[in-house]
Amino acid sequence: MTDYGIDVSHWNTVTDWNAVRGNGIQYVSIKLTESTIMVDPAAGGHVAGARAAGIRPGGYHFARDLDVDAQADRFCDNLKRHGLLGNGSLVPMLDMEAAELRDNANSFVAAFIRRYRIASGQNKILIYANLDWWRNVLRPGEWADGDVYLWIARYNGNPGNPGWSHDRLALHQHTSKGTVPGVAGNVDRNATVGAFTLDMLTLGGTSAPPVPSPPPGPSDNTYTVVPGDTLSEIAARFGTTWQELQRINGIPDANKIFPGQVLRISGRAPAQRTYTVVRGDTLSGIAARFGATWQELQRINGIPDANKIFPGQVLRLP
Repeated sequence: MTDYGIDVSHWNTVTDWNAVRGNGIQYVSIKLTESTIMVDPAAGGHVAGARAAGIRPGGYHFARDLDVDAQADRFCDNLKRHGLLGNGSLVPMLDMEAAELRDNANSFVAAFIRRYRIASGQNKILIYANLDWWRNVLRPGEWADGDVYLWIARYNGNPGNPGWSHDRLALHQHTSKGTVPGVAGNVDRNATVGAFTLDMLTLGGTSAPPVPSPPPGPSDNTYTVVPGDTLSEIAARFGTTWQELQRINGIPDANKIFPGQVLRISGRAPAQRTYTVVRGDTLSGIAARFGATWQELQRINGIPDANKIFPGQVLRLP
């Protein structure tokens, strides 16, 4: 069954949330923040009105090419302020459409997801973009795990059938000129895609069944962090020490590991060496640390501007 929703910002005036609910609208994504400082002035009213009418509210952040950690932190602060990180809220969304982000979009998304998960205590997140970005810019295989859901804007008027597919594609914004009783003027309308349901896109709700995989054992060379893991517990499981795991993985703070992070378990060199950028890193500094040149790192990682690398970005090493 298809579940229908809308998304709103201060550009939208909602006069009757009960009428919106009466039109079959079950969820709404509400703009909370943009960049590092902007807070949408209509957010509080939208959240309260939707919640009172029995519509599932969630928040979204409009990304800009600025400090990714500051943006994620600002977003999470406002999610908390409006009670949008509790069970029953629509999964928060990152809006990727600003043109200045095209060149570093994938590293930005990866870093935002990591920071959001730290600051929010939640794993589920929606990533929104239009058809052009999904086809030509964004590469979900680099950052989308089982708690990342994709949202596409394609205004073809065919709800839930955007004409582009991905196994994590969950929502389709099928028009920007929708009409809904209780909303003045046009509004974006959305529909769930395929087997994805509103319950899956709700904090505290069910998730899509995970792909079974054998449990990791001491012979494995890598381990993927899951929620609740600590470095010391992982070390004990594999018969090593947390200090050794911290050293061979280049982890700045042993108390900060993240779901989805892939850890080397032994000192054996993997087929491809990588390094995850942390705050304060420069390409030349990383190159010197690993006996390379910044030009070589720039070339093998396809970095357009050597002065722009971001926390959370995973670099290939020569």
